[in-house]
Amino acid sequence: MMRAFVFPGQGAQAIGMGRDLAEGWPEAASVFEEVDAALGEGLSALIWKGDAETLTLTANAQPALMATSMAAMAALRAEGVGVEAAAFVAGHSLGEYSALCAAGAIGVGDAARLLRLRGRAMQEAVPVGVGAMAALLGLGLDDARSVAEEAAAGEVCEAANDNDPGQVVISGHRGAVERAVEIANTRGAKRAVTLPVSAPFHCALMQPAAEAMAAALEEVDLRSPAVPLVSNVRAEAVTEPDEIRRLLVEQVTGTVRWRESVAWMAGQGVGEIWEIGAGKALSGMARRIDRALATRTVGTAEEVRAAAAAALP
Repeated sequence: MMRAFVFPGQGAQAIGMGRDLAEGWPEAASVFEEVDAALGEGLSALIWKGDAETLTLTANAQPALMATSMAAMAALRAEGVGVEAAAFVAGHSLGEYSALCAAGAIGVGDAARLLRLRGRAMQEAVPVGVGAMAALLGLGLDDARSVAEEAAAGEVCEAANDNDPGQVVISGHRGAVERAVEIANTRGAKRAVTLPVSAPFHCALMQPAAEAMAAALEEVDLRSPAVPLVSNVRAEAVTEPDEIRRLLVEQVTGTVRWRESVAWMAGQGVGEIWEIGAGKALSGMARRIDRALATRTVGTAEEVRAAAAAALP
């Protein structure tokens, strides 16, 4: 059965994630050491025994989630299962950097530095309190966009994440997003709620962060991935380094087309989704997108061993 490896985005972080991987495999421990060295600080100590509020800060959560995903990949490789066991890789928002790292397109140290910059740039793009995000549950993408357009009233309000058939996240100016929540509740949404996030990600307000990432990505060695990347922006496979670099910049302000990405992979023959790293959110989304998809989480030592046993002849 064809499988895809997918990598989680912000929100999946948890204190202690990846620690059993580092304790179980020297290869996984070296990932955390490389990230610490790249950032010039002990991020691994924060991940394993820090406080949740500090880990949740965007500039910490992004490289921390990548490190945990790469530690899981290192453990998988040590057990005999490399990225070549997947037909495609994909990542939700920051997870796209993890996917590229897993596929050998970018180094762990470069990914850590880029994600630290990305997190800071996204946080600094909009003053705290000016922007907001909300989840519209029970509305499809077209209805969510209609709600956002009506609510904008001259401000920014856009679809940020098209996660699955019944979950779209919108992003923009706080007043517009709050209006959208009210409108969505009159349009048949099962639930519409603002989210506890520090900035309005994946909308036009993130343009300063996109410009910062464009400059940073120009300085990074980005190679063709060993396995095609299914891009958030395109919702189809890409392999050419310059195109990937451009799409990573567009992704900062663009919609994360996750529903379409998973459906596209299923259409190519993928029958199994492995969620590599922290959390289980992407597995739930995959099953809601296509009930025929089998899913597996690979984020703990026990899950790595089970996945390797399932994949190897």
